[in-house]
Amino acid sequence: MSVQDRGAVDAGDRGATVWLTGLPSAGKTTIARALADRLRSEGHRVEVLDGDEMRQFLTAGLGFSREDRDVNVRRIGYVAELLARNGVKALVPVIAPYADTRKAVRARHEEAGVPFVEVHVATPVEVCAERDVKGLYAKARAGEITGMTGVDDPYEPPEAPELRIPAHAQTVEESVAAVHAALVARGLA
Repeated sequence: MSVQDRGAVDAGDRGATVWLTGLPSAGKTTIARALADRLRSEGHRVEVLDGDEMRQFLTAGLGFSREDRDVNVRRIGYVAELLARNGVKALVPVIAPYADTRKAVRARHEEAGVPFVEVHVATPVEVCAERDVKGLYAKARAGEITGMTGVDDPYEPPEAPELRIPAHAQTVEESVAAVHAALVARGLA
């Protein structure tokens, strides 16, 4: 049953996809998990579709070629849209490096009438490399891995996201508050 079939729904029942894109170690997952806690405390149904977990369970076997990255992002986008269509706030912290693939995910949401909020977690690559949560930047510098987004593979920043978060210049709480305010302004929280 679609939202239209159910009649009016309050913000607590209205699903949406919040797509947090940015470089590795930008803070996407940290912000998504803290936002999930806040939304759950307000009574919303929330799922975090973490990029690393999705690669382990949903898209295992895909590599890091452009084609495989596109398939990965489209699959995650499909799951997010299904959840959001059914009243869940789907928080999606994934790199999603290519603009055209993100646009395709947005278009699918728009075709389904599902709210899609793109958040660019705009942490500079130098800061991400300092954080290096997973040790990927160090491995790329050492030549142990290739195809590292932001190092030797491109990251195409969103041109017009609904929100751009300078996560390196503010606290996690401030970042969460900014995303939450964007959802409130759209009637989604």
